[in-house]
Amino acid sequence: MASAFAVLPIAASVVLAPQAAGQSCAAVDLVVARGTQEPGYLGTFVGDPLYAAMGEALPMSVRAYPVNYSANPTDPLSVSTGSADLVAHVVDRAAACPAEEFILVGYSLGAGVVHAALGTDIVTGLPGVARLPGDLVDRVAVILLFGDPLRLIGWSVPDQYSNRTADFCAAGDPVCGGGVDPTAHTHYGDFIGAAVGFSAAHVRHRIGSA
Repeated sequence: MASAFAVLPIAASVVLAPQAAGQSCAAVDLVVARGTQEPGYLGTFVGDPLYAAMGEALPMSVRAYPVNYSANPTDPLSVSTGSADLVAHVVDRAAACPAEEFILVGYSLGAGVVHAALGTDIVTGLPGVARLPGDLVDRVAVILLFGDPLRLIGWSVPDQYSNRTADFCAAGDPVCGGGVDPTAHTHYGDFIGAAVGFSAAHVRHRIGSA
């Protein structure tokens, strides 16, 4: 199990700092689990540029939350701690903001955190893993995974989430695709446009069918 996570190191109203926003509600909450030791507020390679692009593309208010965890593959509780923080945040925000929906984002080791919160079987046995309550499954509008190490070993999200999940793996990335170019694991800025387009289509569809 440990080897799967041994990875390499605005038109809408946008809430830039969730802590400063207090209990203000938004239409969409972008919840981001960064990659291994990734710098930045939400993560330099994925989270920060994704959030900026989401604010420009989605015709609704968007806030963001950085999952609080060590993002360290040598920490045996890193994924579990991340899943617990992610789930606690979603539970809290869902109760405070009944109309708020969630986009869950995981990059590299952060993808493992998202898998754990969703209940992907291979990670649910880790000590301390927290899983989203069943009554919140429908509040998750979109799942975005980047450089997902579980993809390399043939795992994907549980079936009930599959139609709202986009899983991006850069060519040559050894972490998610078994490639031989370690630098490819940092090239996920190239997928931001596709991730935003996927999210916009799914969020708008959900609004239209509500």
